[in-house]
Amino acid sequence: MANLKILLSLLGAALALALWTPTAMGLNALLLAAALAFGWIELRARHRIDDRVLAARVFETSGNGILISDAQNRVLAVNPAFSTITGYARDEIVGKTPNILRSGRHDSAFYESMWQAINTQGMWQGEIWNKRKNGEIYAEWLTIDTVKNPLGEAINYIAVFSDITERKTLAERVEYLATHDTLTGLPNRALLAELLSKAIADAGRSNTHLAVFFLDMDRFKLVNDTLGHAIGDELLKAVAARLQDATRAGDMLARQGGDEFIMALPNLTGIPDAAHIAEKVLLELGRTFELGSHTINSSTSVGIALFPEDGEDAFTLLKHADAAMYRAKELGRNNFQFFAADMNINMLERLALERGLRQALDRGELQLRYQPQFDLATGRVLGAEALLHWLHPEHGLLPPAKFLTIAEESGLINPIGAWVLREACLEAQRWQSADHPLRVAVNLSAVQLRQFDFAQRVAALIADTGIAPDLLELDLHENTLLLDTPALNKLLHALHDQGIRLAIDDFGAGYSSLANLKRLPIDKLKIACALVRELPQEPIALSVVRTILCMGESLQLDVAAEGVETEAQRAWLVQHGCRFAQGFFFAGPMPAQAFRDFLGAQREANIPVK
Repeated sequence: MANLKILLSLLGAALALALWTPTAMGLNALLLAAALAFGWIELRARHRIDDRVLAARVFETSGNGILISDAQNRVLAVNPAFSTITGYARDEIVGKTPNILRSGRHDSAFYESMWQAINTQGMWQGEIWNKRKNGEIYAEWLTIDTVKNPLGEAINYIAVFSDITERKTLAERVEYLATHDTLTGLPNRALLAELLSKAIADAGRSNTHLAVFFLDMDRFKLVNDTLGHAIGDELLKAVAARLQDATRAGDMLARQGGDEFIMALPNLTGIPDAAHIAEKVLLELGRTFELGSHTINSSTSVGIALFPEDGEDAFTLLKHADAAMYRAKELGRNNFQFFAADMNINMLERLALERGLRQALDRGELQLRYQPQFDLATGRVLGAEALLHWLHPEHGLLPPAKFLTIAEESGLINPIGAWVLREACLEAQRWQSADHPLRVAVNLSAVQLRQFDFAQRVAALIADTGIAPDLLELDLHENTLLLDTPALNKLLHALHDQGIRLAIDDFGAGYSSLANLKRLPIDKLKIACALVRELPQEPIALSVVRTILCMGESLQLDVAAEGVETEAQRAWLVQHGCRFAQGFFFAGPMPAQAFRDFLGAQREANIPVK
C-alpha cells in the first residue's frame, strides 16, 4: 500500500509538470508518468505469478503428504509425498474419497468425533492409523483444515500428514524394554508389580483368591557355568515357553531376574486349585530339555502365597512366596510349598546363619568329623568320609545339611572347601604316619569344580601334605555329572591321572547315564542313603539297588552303601554282593582324635585295619 501511494505521488507530480511545461521537458514528464504506471502494473502481475509459482513449488516439494478435496470430500489433488507415503499415484486417488486409506483400526465413533471437530472448529489434528496401497498399516500425524467461501460454507478440505511409524515404533520399543525382559519377552519386575497390584484389587472386589508362585530353578548355576551362558540363556527361554504353556488365560507370568520366575493366578477357589497348577508346572519343567546337542535334566522349587490369607499387597505376597520357595529348597528341591507364618522366622535365621558362616572359618568354628567305611566281608576299616560340621556359638553342632546350601549360594563354598580338603589330607597323613594308611573321602561341591585350576590346587596340596594320592577319594554328587562337558571331563581325568580316586556320591537319587559312567574315570559308586533306608522292604528300592550292584560289577567299579542303620540292611547288602558300607549301624561320625582312638581300639581288639 505504501508503494502504491509513492507511485501515485510520483505520477501526479509528472502530470503536473507536463501540464505546466508545454515543452520537451513537459513531454518527457508525461512519458515518465506513463512509464511509471505501466511499470507498477507489470510489477504487480509478476508478484502474483511468483506467489502461484511459490505455492506450487511448496506443494510439489513438501516432505509431508498433502491432499486437497472438495466439499463432498472427493480428492482434487495430491502431492508427490502423498504418493510416496501411501503408494497411490495421483490418477488412482483423484475423484475418490480418502476412505480408501482407512486401516480398520478405528471404529465409527472415532471418525464421527473427527468430523464433529472439523465442522464446528474448522480443523482436526491427531494421530491416526491408515493403510498403504500394499496393505501395510502405518501411523501418521494428520492435520485437516477447512477452506470456506465468503458465506462461511466449506468448499475445500486440506489434509497435511507425516508418516510417524518409525518414530512410534521406536517409542514403543523403548517402552517395551522398560517393562519386559529382553531374553524371554516376559514382563519384568517393574511391570509385574503394576499387573499384580491390579490383580489384587480385582480379587478383592470379586472376593476371590489369588495365588502368587515364586519359582526358582534348581542348580541353574551348574548349567550356566559348565555349559556356558549361551546354553543357560537357551534353557531360560525354554523354561519360559513351558511356563506359558502351563498357564491359563488371565494368568500372569514374569521373569523376576536370573533363574527366578513369578506367576500370579487369579480367580482361584483356594489351596486345592493352586496345588493342582503347581503340580502341573513341576511336571512340565521336570521333562528333559533338548538344547542343540545338549540334554539337560532340570527341576524347579516353587513357593506359593495366597491372597488375602498371606498378604494383601504385592510386596508382601512376593516376599512370602519367596520364603515358601526357600522352604521347598530345604525340603529337597523339585517340590512346592505354601507359605506359613513361621517361614519369616526361618528366613531371618537363614540370613543370620549366612552372616555367621562368613566368620566361622576365621573363628575356628568349623570342624571335620570322620565316619568309618567298612569292608562288609571282613569287617575291617578301609577308610573314612570327612564330614564338615559347624560348632555354632548359639545353636551348637550343626550338620552340613544345615549350612552347605547357604555356603554354595553365598560363594563361601570355595574357601570352606579348600579348608576341608587341606584338613582331611593332613589327617590322612597322620593316619599314614601312624601305620594306618587309610583312604579319606571328601565331598566336593559343583562350585569347586568350576575353578579352572582346581586340579593344580589338589596336586599342590598332595605334595604339601605328603599324603599318597591314592589315599584321597573325591566324592562328586551324582547331579554334578548331568552336564558331561569337555571341561569337566578334562578336570576329572587330570585328577585321576594324579592317582586320586573318584566316586559318585548319592548314586541312584539323580539322573546319571550309563554313557557318563563309561566315559568318565570313576572308581566307585556310593548308593544313596534314601535307597538304603528302604531296604529290604520297599520293592522299588530293592530293584534300583540290585541294578546299581550289577552296573558296578559290569563296569568294574567298587560299590558302597551309605546310611546303613540296621542288621537287616547289612545282611541284604552282603547277600547281594555289596562289598563296602558305612552308617550308624557300624559307627557314626567322630572327631579326629576320637577316630584315631577308634582305630587303636580296633587294632587292640585284633580287628584288621586295611
